[in-house]
Amino acid sequence: MAVSTASTVSAAPAPPHPDRPRITELRLSAFAGHRRAVLRLGPLTVLAGPSGSGKTSALRAYDALARLGGGAQLGAVFPDPVACVPERARPDAQHRRGFRIGCTADGAAGPVHLDVAVQAEPELRIVGERLTADGVVLLQTALRDPGRRAVQAAWHTAGAAPVTRAPLPDDRLGTPLLPLRVAGKTDGQRRVLAAAEQMVVALRSVFACDPRPGRMREPVPTGSGRLLGGCDNLADVLWRTRAECGRRHAQFVAAVRAGCAGPVADVLAEPVAGGVVRALLDRGDGTRTGLARLGYGELRYLALALVLFTGPGVLEVDPAGEVPAALQTLTVLTDGFDRGLDARQRTELLRLAARMCDRGHIRLVAAASDATWAAGTDGVTVVDLGP
Repeated sequence: MAVSTASTVSAAPAPPHPDRPRITELRLSAFAGHRRAVLRLGPLTVLAGPSGSGKTSALRAYDALARLGGGAQLGAVFPDPVACVPERARPDAQHRRGFRIGCTADGAAGPVHLDVAVQAEPELRIVGERLTADGVVLLQTALRDPGRRAVQAAWHTAGAAPVTRAPLPDDRLGTPLLPLRVAGKTDGQRRVLAAAEQMVVALRSVFACDPRPGRMREPVPTGSGRLLGGCDNLADVLWRTRAECGRRHAQFVAAVRAGCAGPVADVLAEPVAGGVVRALLDRGDGTRTGLARLGYGELRYLALALVLFTGPGVLEVDPAGEVPAALQTLTVLTDGFDRGLDARQRTELLRLAARMCDRGHIRLVAAASDATWAAGTDGVTVVDLGP
């Protein structure tokens, strides 16, 4: 399906955060149902469109770039790569088909662009990668010999030789490998390192989230206290976080009170027989309601509110450990943002998301079938993926 470029329904000027690298554009040149799509991303972005318009695949592409930026192997990121190939893409003379995705990371180094070409058939491999800034190609790779499991890479040097050439593996992204290969002795090399580090930091801290209420209702064993993408272990996380920051927990309870039926004095977890914990709502009159009694929409609302109030130390993400947390931005990807929510819950959750994203330490890219309800909220960028 053809995909339109981004359109902003309502976007208030966000406060500048020049030292926090962040992804500001997602490019789906040829990926699943997308061709030549450019999605411009704000601090809070809602991808809107009917079923089949490509919302989920756009989130999948973002998550894939994030995992590749963290050094993940290509096969682990794309277990079914053929599904990412545009449906009507024809193989070339060597029976090769693939897909192309990319993004732009903004930050102290200015806009940095990354574009990746992946061959899905007959073998999964990266066949081309390009890192650019201000029109200068800082890294470029190409598959020269299909018989070798490597690509030929050339990166900007601007020294005695304009570029440095070396082979890189064809099953991993080259950009996160540059700090291990570039000495940083010339201005050109330092520019390459700054751009690569900005891209990697912008991509690394991503949490893909789609709460599954059916699994949230059951007691769970205590574990790491780090929230999973399906929020199955929400009770374990509450068991850990309720005592860590009283102020943040009070704000979370206030958000739950605004979106759940009946009075809510607290949200907590308690141990039960068998070494497990269960989550419940304290109604303030001696009554405690287990999550098993809450509705589908209430549980999704509660889980997404918890995600917005926590951070990399609580969510199951892979932050850049070598970079101070103050210089990182967590990006939450969530499919079906409004799924199961009533109008009140949807409005309250969007307001909460806008407030948290306005602070600059968190960004949200959410998918919804219809986003007309978001048009009146400041700071929300709506990207129309309809025909």
